[in-house]
Amino acid sequence: MNLAWKEMKKSKLRFSILASIVFLISLLTFIIAGLANGLADDNASLIKKLPDGTFYLADDADQTYNLSAIDKRKENDILAETGDAAAFSVQMGFVFDKDEKQQSVAFVTSTNSDYFEQVDPGEVVLDVSLKEEGVEIGDELTNQFNEKLTVAGFADHQKFSHAPVAFLNKADYQAIYGTDKQQMILVPDEDAKDIAGLDAVSKDELLQSLASYKAEQMTLDMIVWFLIIISGMLFAIFFYMMNVQKIGMYGILKAMGLKTAVLLRMIWTEMLLLSGSAIILAAACAMIFGTAAPDGMPFALDSIMLIWLALIFLVVGFIGSTVSAIQIKKVEPLQAIQQGDV
Repeated sequence: MNLAWKEMKKSKLRFSILASIVFLISLLTFIIAGLANGLADDNASLIKKLPDGTFYLADDADQTYNLSAIDKRKENDILAETGDAAAFSVQMGFVFDKDEKQQSVAFVTSTNSDYFEQVDPGEVVLDVSLKEEGVEIGDELTNQFNEKLTVAGFADHQKFSHAPVAFLNKADYQAIYGTDKQQMILVPDEDAKDIAGLDAVSKDELLQSLASYKAEQMTLDMIVWFLIIISGMLFAIFFYMMNVQKIGMYGILKAMGLKTAVLLRMIWTEMLLLSGSAIILAAACAMIFGTAAPDGMPFALDSIMLIWLALIFLVVGFIGSTVSAIQIKKVEPLQAIQQGDV
C-alpha cells in the first residue's frame, strides 16, 4: 500500500490521465446502461411489472403474442384450476382525443385480476403519460372504429412497444377486434405444468420474443460490454507500458529481496485506488444525470445495477492489470539492472 501510494504521488500526471479515462468510460457505460433499462421499461413495462411465472400462448403462434388465440375452454379450465391466473390480450391501436389529435396506444383487456386495471364497459384507463398530453378524466375519446370511450382514470407507467397502454373492458375489446379469445394466460408459478396445445414460456422468454425489445436491448447491451472490455484493455496497456519503463527499478527491488508477490500487490493496489475513485465519481455523476435528465428521456438506473457494473469494472481492471504484471515475474535482477531504468 505504501509503495503504491508513493508511486502514484510520484507519477501524478500518468495516473491522473488514466483515472480520467476510466471515469469517462465508466460514466458513459452507466449512462448507456440507464438508457437501456429505461428503454426496456418504456417498451414493455406492462409485462415487466407482472409477477414472474408461466405465460401460455397458443402453440401455433410460434411464441408471437399477437398471433396467439387461446381456446376458450382451455382458458376457462386454467382459470378455474388456478385462482390467481389471468388471461389477457394486447393489440396496437389509436384513439382521438377531445382535440381530434391522434394518440397511439396499446389496447389491453384481461379477465378479473389484480394484475391489470379493471374497466367498466364504455370506459378506458390510460397510462399517465397521456395526462401530460392534455387528456383528463372524463374526456371522451374516439377509437379507430369511431366508438366512444370515456377516460375513467390513469395507470402509473404502463407502456407496451413504446406506446401508452389503454385498458378496456372485454366487451369493448371484442367489439373492436371481433374476438373473445385471449392471447395469453399468466399463471404466477414458474413450474406450472405443460398443457397440450399451448406453449409455456417464462417472463424473460416472452420479453425476448418481442422483436423491438430484443433488438434494442441486444444493441445497447453490446455497447455496454464493449466499453467494459475496452476498460480492461486500457488497464492492461497502461500498466504494461509502466512496467516496461520500470524494469530496472523492479530488478533493483528484487535484488534487495523484495518478492514478486509484493510488487503484484502494489500494482493491484494502484488499480484499486485509481479505478475505485474514478468509478465512484462516475456513479455519482450518472445518478445526478438521471435526476436532471428531461422527462421524456427513458432513463432508469438503480443502485443494484450500479453496484453490479462497478464490480464488473473492478474485476476487468484486476484482470487487465494482472495480465500486464506477469512480466514482473520474469524479471531477472541482474539483467534488469544492466538494462537501466528507462
